[in-house]
Amino acid sequence: MTNYTRNEMMIVTASRALAGTRTVFVGVGLPNIACNLARRTVAPDLELIYESGVYGARPARLPLSIGDPTLVSDALSVCSMQDLFGLYLQGGRVQVAFLGGAQIDRYGNLNTTMIAGNEGSLEENYTRPKVRLPGSGGACEIAIHAQKVFIIMRLSKRGFVDRLDFLTGPGHLHGGDARDTSGLPGTGPQLVVTDKCVFVFDHENKEMLISSLHPDVELSEVQQEVGWQIQTASDLKETVAPTDEEIHLLREELDPQGMYIG
Repeated sequence: MTNYTRNEMMIVTASRALAGTRTVFVGVGLPNIACNLARRTVAPDLELIYESGVYGARPARLPLSIGDPTLVSDALSVCSMQDLFGLYLQGGRVQVAFLGGAQIDRYGNLNTTMIAGNEGSLEENYTRPKVRLPGSGGACEIAIHAQKVFIIMRLSKRGFVDRLDFLTGPGHLHGGDARDTSGLPGTGPQLVVTDKCVFVFDHENKEMLISSLHPDVELSEVQQEVGWQIQTASDLKETVAPTDEEIHLLREELDPQGMYIG
């Protein structure tokens, strides 16, 4: 077995979750490399959808952004963003959306807008934040309309917080049936893949549960990086390690410069 980094473990685990999926809405960064690995392994018929208006992308290399010209080459369709969001996403034709964020809470709500700079009001923090993040882009609409949402994030206490500084992309809101009663059409987050473990969501409360720990990771390591008392699944497992083929594809074909896998 080839040695692997924790980032590689995370990316491989996320890619495997797409087995059997046909359409996936892809964000840049970690979701991007996970989805491109899935298309080369467990989901050869996977159609990659990018919010710039590309459906069925087959990039020869990892795109640097959603506007990278490599997305257009050999794509099945190139259309306006209005058509992509209106016809594909809001039409319910996206099976899975893969998202990331700066902050996530126990119910899978995401923040990609700002990090608060003080203890003032939301308006004051929004106007004068500690960190101004990229914002929603299409993430809010994607989180609302995709049939399912998968999330990939590195585990850290500043990222896995008890309370978001700003709610950009709705997950299960405040838990229970809150998402359903709000009228949001998609089923929301189903999976959160990190560099130390995998979370799923409790069916009743819609709170994160650890479903598997990555090899050589202790439960206490995870708890140290999470801002609330975590719950574990009754059948807690160990995540299956990457194969030599998966590591080869990551290092030699998808990310030879080591931008994401290091």
